[in-house]
Amino acid sequence: QISKMFGTVVVGVGIAGLARIRDLMNPMPSSPSEHLKLFGFVSRRSFGNINEAKQISLENALSNKDIHAAFISTENRSHEETIRMFLEAGKHVLVEYPMALSAKAAHELWEMAERKDKVLHVEHIELLTEEYKQLKKEVAGKDLVKGTLHFTGSVLDENKSGFPAFSGIARLTWLIDLFGDLTVTSATREKQKDKNYSRMTVHFQTANKKPLTWIEERGPGMRREKKINFCFTSGCLENFPEAPRSSVGLFMQDQNLFAKKLLGQVSKEELAAEKWRILRCLDLAEVIQQYCEEPEKICS
Repeated sequence: QISKMFGTVVVGVGIAGLARIRDLMNPMPSSPSEHLKLFGFVSRRSFGNINEAKQISLENALSNKDIHAAFISTENRSHEETIRMFLEAGKHVLVEYPMALSAKAAHELWEMAERKDKVLHVEHIELLTEEYKQLKKEVAGKDLVKGTLHFTGSVLDENKSGFPAFSGIARLTWLIDLFGDLTVTSATREKQKDKNYSRMTVHFQTANKKPLTWIEERGPGMRREKKINFCFTSGCLENFPEAPRSSVGLFMQDQNLFAKKLLGQVSKEELAAEKWRILRCLDLAEVIQQYCEEPEKICS
């Protein structure tokens, strides 16, 4: 029996794109990734070859019948357009989060993938980290009283990466995955242009009306880190639980998941839950952006 192979192309060769090329060329033995075959990569810059991978044109990537799937690792701003092109060309798509910078675009792209019977997979390596897996175990079954997730990091170019609720959607994904559906009660954003500083503060309520706060803070020289403070009826969790190091890289874990979807090895229930979570987070990101961009209400 000839094993099914999927020709793949990597679009964009930043940090994620290079990791994708590496992992596609060295799949984990006897993992679903062995069914993916790297055909080449697409970049606006001229490279020639990277390791054994050859550079091909976007036109070739879209029209080539031997390419069945695209890994999209471009800047956030161009995800939507690139996904659309590859779905229109009848290819499966793996894209780094956020899949788009508006909820409307995300829903349209998802519908398009379903219409064309193609896999649209959004990378969420933040859910695959050992740190997160331990945190999820720790939180399971506890009753939340209130909580805060505070992220700090260096400056992003918003023209490329989008509004912080979208570029920081990994944090929102954590909160939804840990505590279920959320409603935005308020959101504000402070910007100091001269200092290149930005701080977004979002207040949510859980289905049980418990308050959660997400702070996304970025400025020059800020260390990339997450701080948590989750209080439960049984006590507060202020530090991440100890987590072992995983033997399998995050991009490789994500690539295996994508390959499993291509091979039809992921249950309908799992796919439906994932679709709900991804689109729900993008819907919330848009609500947050609207709150933050509302003109200040004038109190008379």
